[in-house]
Amino acid sequence: MGIFSGTKVEPIIEQLLKISAKKRARVKEITLDMANSMKIIAKKCFPRAMQVTDRFHVQKLALEALQDIRIKHRWAAIDLENEQVKQARTKNKSFSPKEFSNGDTRKQLLARSRYLLYQAPSNWTENQYTRSKILFDQYPDIKIAFDLSQGLRNIFNTATSMETAYTKLAHWYKDVENTGFKAFNTIANTITLNYRSILNYFINRSTNASAESFNAKIKAFRAQFRGVKNVEFFLYRLTTIFA
Repeated sequence: MGIFSGTKVEPIIEQLLKISAKKRARVKEITLDMANSMKIIAKKCFPRAMQVTDRFHVQKLALEALQDIRIKHRWAAIDLENEQVKQARTKNKSFSPKEFSNGDTRKQLLARSRYLLYQAPSNWTENQYTRSKILFDQYPDIKIAFDLSQGLRNIFNTATSMETAYTKLAHWYKDVENTGFKAFNTIANTITLNYRSILNYFINRSTNASAESFNAKIKAFRAQFRGVKNVEFFLYRLTTIFA
């Protein structure tokens, strides 16, 4: 296991090149995000390894674009409610926001829909299902963005070959173009620029999940001590517990 301080390319390459070329040549596959620095490191240090863009980094982009649309509507709802409160006060009246059938106000609907948008409908609770129907009825653009996000996830879940994935991604790209959503067009262009390493996922379906999980454990372990003063002792305890 190697731990490097920072993400600058040169120091990481310098350390990795200390590993013999024979050992580095044994590396057949590397999963990574879409950062250009990581690609440079992988190509320089492991030239024979196939680069695979981690599927969860691709899906995360779509989820962030979806949430961005929801957040914009939420701010608009907050502004609207604030204005309605002001108008009521000028008339010496109290203001009670309208509630939907599930008891949510418009502002609450948009705030409480955050987590359901991250999930597949099959994982929704009954309350989340009810809330989603109201949300999608009130905001059709969120429904379209949600379907795009789920469509991308389904490609990764169901495509059985690079060829099938390529065809499905082409159709998804067309759907994105038809919506005119700027954020999703940016994602589509990013996928186009990284399509080879993204399609490589469908060879062995490798992901960074285990590495991301271990990274989360390290962060949680570090948080217990509210920072690290003695790095060597911290690494010793880390390897003793997790190695």
